[in-house]
Amino acid sequence: MASKNNVSLASLDQKLAMAKRCSREGVVAGAKAAVAATIATAIPTVASVRMLPWARANLNPTAQALIVSTAAGMAYFIVADKTVLATARRNSFNGGASVSSNINA
Repeated sequence: MASKNNVSLASLDQKLAMAKRCSREGVVAGAKAAVAATIATAIPTVASVRMLPWARANLNPTAQALIVSTAAGMAYFIVADKTVLATARRNSFNGGASVSSNINA
């Protein structure tokens, strides 16, 4: 009975380590995507406010910040979600064989 408990605890520890690694990869990938989306939306937004009379009249700084932050937030959550799902899928096909070597990484 004790060996069954040890095996199940070890299995749970492996699953927890795999889940932490999947979520960390998702956070890193999402942050990179958010930075790219911020740059990709901030430059045209600021340029349009400076050059176009309509944008100058209708897009105050709050609206500009909302445009940029919405794009960054969407990019973060979409990429993080896809990364976590892809990592979990990859680990489920591998059977978690590589988890024990990456626990301390």
